[in-house]
Amino acid sequence: MPGLLRGVARTAAVAGTATAVSNRVSRRQAGRWAQQDYEQQQQQYAQQQPAPPAPAAPPPAAAPDDMTRKIEQLKQLGDLKAQGVLTDEEFERQKRLLLG
Repeated sequence: MPGLLRGVARTAAVAGTATAVSNRVSRRQAGRWAQQDYEQQQQQYAQQQPAPPAPAAPPPAAAPDDMTRKIEQLKQLGDLKAQGVLTDEEFERQKRLLLG
């Protein structure tokens, strides 16, 4: 009978140890899966968020000297057209280039 008790005790110890190890492995694996799920949710959330719109750059304001220069050039183009040096098409093309 002592051999039988020893065998039962050994089986119980082995089974208990195996159960404890198995539970620990299961908990650790569940923790890893939970961490992976969390990271995937964070990535999906970041992808779903629209990027903030870039601030629109204000149009460059023409400096007073620049406007004065353009007006002078337009006057010169008008004079050249009046003198017959430029045709109507050439005048319009130069005016468009000047005014942008």
